Amino acid sequence: MLSKKTKYGLKALTFLASQPNNAPIQIAEIAKQENISQKFLESILLTLRRNGFLGSKKGKGGGYYLIKKPDEILMTEVMRILEGPISMVPCVSLNFYEKCDDCPDETACSVHKLMLKVRDANLEVYRNNTLADLLK
Repeated sequence: MLSKKTKYGLKALTFLASQPNNAPIQIAEIAKQENISQKFLESILLTLRRNGFLGSKKGKGGGYYLIKKPDEILMTEVMRILEGPISMVPCVSLNFYEKCDDCPDETACSVHKLMLKVRDANLEVYRNNTLADLLK
């Protein structure tokens, strides 16, 4: 299940991407328009800023803005930053692989085989969608 952190992060990114001239938007405005707790949103936007998606400007006329074009922001990147591993179990993760303690043979494991298919299907969607696609 998608976490609220990721859901709200996607909503905030989409809202920022829809702004004319990439103008900085205050957290309070994003929170109000997207119905997100301002305190929770602060944490999410800080994570996105630290990871190179957003810039911020202080003072009057300040706020958050995209520092990449929407068509350059891949959903794989956003999902990994906000949600963590894309795979549902660690034994099929591309970036966070761990062997399962209870599985003596991954090649014979039915769960492993199914989760590989789930991971690949999710990656196909995430790799082929950018923030720009969410605006359409």
